[in-house]
Amino acid sequence: MNIWIMKLRHLNSLQFQKSLLQRPYPLFKSFTLSSQHFQTSAKSTQDSKSYPFLSLTQEPNLIPVSVPYYFKLLSKCNATKTPTPGMQIHSHIIKFGSTKDPKSRNLLINLYAKCKLFGYARKLIDESPEPDLVSWSALISGYAQNGFGKEAIFAFHEMHLLGIKCNEFTFPSVLKACSFRKDLELGRQVHGVVVVTGFESDEYVANSLVVMYAKCGEFGDSRRLFEDIPERSVISWNALFSCYVQSDYCGEAVELFHEMISSGIRPNEFSLSSMINACTGLEDSGQGRKIHGFLIKLGYDSDPFSKNALVDMYAKVGNIEDAIVVFEEIAKPDIVSWNAVIAGCILHENHYRALELFGQMRRSGTHPNMFTLSSALKACSGTGLKELGKQLHCNLIKLNVGSDPFVDVGLIDMYAKNDLINDARMVFNLMPEKDLIAWNAVISGHSHNGEDMEALSLFPLMYKEGVGFNQTTLSTVLKSISSLQTNNVCKQVHALSVKSGFVSDIYVVNSLIDAYGKCGLLEEATRIFRECLIVDMVAFTSMITAYAQSGQGEEALKLYLEMLDRGIEPDPYVCSSILNACASLSAFEQGKQVHVHILKFGFMSDIFAGNSLVNMYAKCGSIDDADSVFSKIPKRGIVSWSAMIGGLAQHGHGKEALRVFNQMLKYGVPPNQITLVSVLCACNHAGLVTEAKKYFGSMRELFGFVPMQEHYACMIDLLGRAGRLDEAMELVNTMPSQADASVWGALLGAARTHKNVDLGQRAAEMLFTLEPEKSGTHVLLANIYASVGMWDNVAKVRRLMKDCNVKKEPGISWIEVKDKIHTFIVGDKSHARSKEIYAKLDELSDRLNKAGYVPMVEFELHDVERSEKEKLLYHHSEKLAVAFGLIATPPGAPIRVKKNLRGSSPTSEGKEYIGFDLLSYAL
Repeated sequence: MNIWIMKLRHLNSLQFQKSLLQRPYPLFKSFTLSSQHFQTSAKSTQDSKSYPFLSLTQEPNLIPVSVPYYFKLLSKCNATKTPTPGMQIHSHIIKFGSTKDPKSRNLLINLYAKCKLFGYARKLIDESPEPDLVSWSALISGYAQNGFGKEAIFAFHEMHLLGIKCNEFTFPSVLKACSFRKDLELGRQVHGVVVVTGFESDEYVANSLVVMYAKCGEFGDSRRLFEDIPERSVISWNALFSCYVQSDYCGEAVELFHEMISSGIRPNEFSLSSMINACTGLEDSGQGRKIHGFLIKLGYDSDPFSKNALVDMYAKVGNIEDAIVVFEEIAKPDIVSWNAVIAGCILHENHYRALELFGQMRRSGTHPNMFTLSSALKACSGTGLKELGKQLHCNLIKLNVGSDPFVDVGLIDMYAKNDLINDARMVFNLMPEKDLIAWNAVISGHSHNGEDMEALSLFPLMYKEGVGFNQTTLSTVLKSISSLQTNNVCKQVHALSVKSGFVSDIYVVNSLIDAYGKCGLLEEATRIFRECLIVDMVAFTSMITAYAQSGQGEEALKLYLEMLDRGIEPDPYVCSSILNACASLSAFEQGKQVHVHILKFGFMSDIFAGNSLVNMYAKCGSIDDADSVFSKIPKRGIVSWSAMIGGLAQHGHGKEALRVFNQMLKYGVPPNQITLVSVLCACNHAGLVTEAKKYFGSMRELFGFVPMQEHYACMIDLLGRAGRLDEAMELVNTMPSQADASVWGALLGAARTHKNVDLGQRAAEMLFTLEPEKSGTHVLLANIYASVGMWDNVAKVRRLMKDCNVKKEPGISWIEVKDKIHTFIVGDKSHARSKEIYAKLDELSDRLNKAGYVPMVEFELHDVERSEKEKLLYHHSEKLAVAFGLIATPPGAPIRVKKNLRGSSPTSEGKEYIGFDLLSYAL
């Protein structure tokens, strides 16, 4: 303690007075006090019924009573904090001239200060000939207890200037005011006065010093003062516990609790309540249960504060049912109890139970506060009960409670999540003061409703208003950027994240990875992912999804394996993403391994994982496996049905796809536009022109959809394959909007199939305008010229490609063997088993020739002899992949080969099975 005396002795009273005089603390306005301020009324009559000992003050012929009786009455008013009877007594005292009694005056000052009637309390002090320490202490205590820290310090300053010295009752109030204001400088000066006056050994003063330093962030000084207390009671320990928990040092608080127990101090209900809150902060339900056991053992299990803390702890970090059990044990739950259990239900997404409890609370007579209403609005958001939400809003308007930020944000969120964004925006616009949470709520609301451009436009406006932003704002804005795929804005928000320091926040990092991935900026996404010190499941999911959507399935698979190596268990979303990567690669075996993970971790009931499994098996050609998974999905939605129909259509099972489509309609599942694309593809593969025209012509009437470009492309491809080129061209000419590249691409493919040069040239000219960078148009046009022997035109197309710097995308085929992807390009000899592959190709060529097989060489772009063209055809990437599959897999095993080059229409799915002529014979 000598260290503290030496440290603080120099803070003498002159320096203390000087520092206080420099602080701009405003005085209360003066006012006049008389007996007119205390006229009896209907309310005072009601109070007299509750307090019969005051009835004499309301008699018509009042008679003076003794001063001790006034003292007795005022003591009861102080104990119950009832200002109206106290005012009546004050009026009686003024009427009969008993105002000089210091005890009665001090009790009145104490009563007024406790009840926040500071003007009356201050007037009594100002009118007192010699206000004593008790008067000032009562005023300062009232200020401090009611959160008026600045006024408490000002009153202390006045008292100090009058030469009135503090005692062990005044110092705790002043130090509490310093804690409330977080005024460490003044707190140290008061500490100096405490040391000089010798009150540092008083337990209450010492405890107040410990709390003041801790709440000002000086835990080292706080702990040293705590250790210097000679005899620490449970109150001293509780004071330190509370500070640690309130500052989120929950682990240290638990350690202190065990230290207290070891020292032989018995905890009380306040100790245990603080520890429950610490367990909530640590999310340690196990330790929380131990504290619950302490409560029962020590007989504090009926304490209302501890019960409420238990409800809150179980609701936040345990089982909501345990929270409800504890709640139901509370004899008379107060508003804190109800709020804790209702908020807990919402946290566990048990919104209907939350609304049931809200109804029970109303029926019990407990009036909801703003926090309760905010929770009820969240429950309406979660359940989609927008009418109930509107009723709550109406009740708020009728109550005329004014604007409350928590409730307003709850209303914005409720309206936005129920697709009533205009109502949400109206609530936001009517808010008198819009804080950060309100801005985040309305931006998130627009993003949730697909109004991403509006969400983005609010962000700079919010910044301009000086509100600032946080990680929630950035994550929401990046979500809208992902949907809009605005690359430049994404980079700007990234720069802002770096500048503001939020780039280290895991939520912002994950949102940046997702945004860059969806904007197609894989290098930036990968760099952020690799630079992140701690990557979680969400980061891996975003990165894997980005690779899968960008056609880099192999990278996605590598990253998934890396995730497993790090010991991170998959969730349904990452399984869904990696299955999409397997589908794009036709990585059947690896897809099956992911299926095993889904079974192992119990994700089969998850709709995303189930749909992705159907899609993966369908894209890999395993229709039986796709159908098996499809039949086990508990609630098949449109995505499930579309995946199955699309898989059947892609693999030539057109009639079966249409059967499943009709079955879907019987189950009452309405199709979407993607489903109808698959239906038209199924008709295309099955050659069902009449059926396709029927579905296409009745789309608007039967399903309410206007045909999109994809539907037109399917129809044109179907008509082209059927040789109805005039009908196809007529359909293009009658389209309500200008045809896009998919439509002209389908027409170019039809021209290639039927060697129609004029049609091919027209389609190619349109594609040169729409997609000048795509090499596929040049190749198909050259194919058409080559098929009719127009080699000069083939040469012109090649020169055009060279002049326009358009490079032909090399054909790449890949095959999965023993969980490994093998890739081939035309004429590839880099494979380890290259000699065996070419030997197998020669063997197959001989067998095919003997069987009378004649390859189609019309579209080969080299002007060489037929035998040379046939040789070139056999060295195409897909033939090499098939040959490798034959030598590397057991006899009779399915061979799945995929190719990167897109077909001439959406019906080809871009990665169709190839090499059918060779494959069918070889197998």
